Amino acid sequence: MPDAYSLLIVGLGNPGPEYSNTPHNIGFMVVDALAARNGIRVGRNENMAFVGLGAIAGKPVVLAKPQTFMNLSGGSVKGLLARYDLQPSQLLVVYDELDLPWTSMKIKPKGSAAGHNGMRSVIASTGTSEISRVRLGIHPGHPIRGGAQYVLAPFKRGQQRELDETVDRAREAVESIIADGVEKAMTRFNRRAGGLNEEEE
Repeated sequence: MPDAYSLLIVGLGNPGPEYSNTPHNIGFMVVDALAARNGIRVGRNENMAFVGLGAIAGKPVVLAKPQTFMNLSGGSVKGLLARYDLQPSQLLVVYDELDLPWTSMKIKPKGSAAGHNGMRSVIASTGTSEISRVRLGIHPGHPIRGGAQYVLAPFKRGQQRELDETVDRAREAVESIIADGVEKAMTRFNRRAGGLNEEEE
C-alpha cells in the first residue's frame, strides 16, 4: 500500500442482488466500472463497505461501496476517511438524483443533499456539505407515483443501453476529476439529457 491515498471515491447504493439493477444503485455501477477499467478489485470488507485500492490517472485512490443500506451510508464513509487518513475535501461521492432527468449528469464541488437520503447521511456524518459529488439523473421524464418505489424498482430492459452509456460517461468524469480537478471536469461533463452542456442551454 502507498504511504498516502489522494482520494476516496464512494458510490452509493443498497447491498443485495435484489437492488443491483435499480436506479438507486447507479453509484455502485460507476464504482464497478472504474474498478474494471483500472484493474482494481473491490473485494476488501472494511468499515461496512466493499473496498478496492489502486491507482487511477496515476494517483493512489480508494474505491468504496458502503454495505449499510443507502440511508446509513455516512457511518461507513466517515470510518473509511479515518482509516485512510483522508479529509472530506478528499472525498468524491457518486449517486443517483431523482431531481435530474434520465441520462443527465451534474458534477458539483459542494452543496446540500437535495433530498437524497444517502448524501444526507454522508453530510451529517462528516459534518460538512463541502463534498465533491457526481449526480446522475434518473427521472424518467414522466410523472411517477412514488419516488421511493421508483428508485428501488429494476431498470426497464429498454433503458439498458442508455444506462451503460451513462455509467461509462460517469466513469470518465470521475477519472477526469482525479486527473484534472472538479472545476475542469464540470466544464467538460456537466450536461442535461440530450447531451447539451449546461452553458449551452
